[in-house]
Amino acid sequence: MEDIPEDVPINNLKVSRVRYALPKIVRLIWSLRPQTILATMGHLNIALISAKPFFPPDTRLLVREAVIPSALFREENKNVQVWGWLYRHVYKRADKIVCLSDSMVADLVQNFEIPRDKLVRIYNPVDTYKVRELAQAGDNPFNGAGPHLVAAGRICRQKGFDLLINAMPAILQRFPHAQLMILGEGPLEAELKEQARNLRLQQKAIFRGFQANPWLYLKHADAFILPSRYEGLPNVLLEALALGTRVVVTDCPGGIREIRDSVGNMAVVPPEDSSALAEAIITVCSGPAPAIGSLGRFDLQQVVAEYSNIF
Repeated sequence: MEDIPEDVPINNLKVSRVRYALPKIVRLIWSLRPQTILATMGHLNIALISAKPFFPPDTRLLVREAVIPSALFREENKNVQVWGWLYRHVYKRADKIVCLSDSMVADLVQNFEIPRDKLVRIYNPVDTYKVRELAQAGDNPFNGAGPHLVAAGRICRQKGFDLLINAMPAILQRFPHAQLMILGEGPLEAELKEQARNLRLQQKAIFRGFQANPWLYLKHADAFILPSRYEGLPNVLLEALALGTRVVVTDCPGGIREIRDSVGNMAVVPPEDSSALAEAIITVCSGPAPAIGSLGRFDLQQVVAEYSNIF
């Protein structure tokens, strides 16, 4: 909340679940009479699309998809048929669907039969100036010889932290003083800590929880690792690249290849392969750090202009 500018009004619906929010959302929409509504996350999108007939006339509804849907349903395996039906038959009622990558556009067309003219690709933005400024706002958080590895995100199956922990013994054979820091919180934290204990990595795989300034860690790390099983368009990867940090990522469904083709400066390995992950990390940490380059089409101002156009 503290990141939202003071001149942006906030309406807190004070409910715990989307299912309880719909009546309040509809009343709020009638009160505010917005020209355009932008929603994100699949379950909220479905709820608002279903409620669209109850909105004031001429209210435009844009929904933003956050991850590759087919990969999400395949990996999470929760009510796959129900969600597939909802995406095929409900999603197309939105005025536009914002996709974070070209691969997401292709996924919605091929697997969910959504008309191509309903879809628009707008990349996630990165405020390069802010990221670099905050990365300077503190001392180096790492101690010891290293190399120091950092991973960040919600601690869940999607992010593949278990694969990275499994890669650590091979990395330690080459770099005995290597250390991994995982930033974030999530439902698998206790399970991953147990995994680290079983591999005798208690002092080598450190869980730092939520960090208000993760960019400090990204800047000073010897390498940032993204071992995800699927993504939408990972901002933290773009932020690491903006800081000139070495990067190792898995070639998972999502916008990874589009980032690589546009920005470069990353090692890409097959998903679900801890051995390949370890080899790439060893290679990257043995080489020079990449030059800090431009993020091009992921730059904040360009993406703001694209959202302005669609609004």
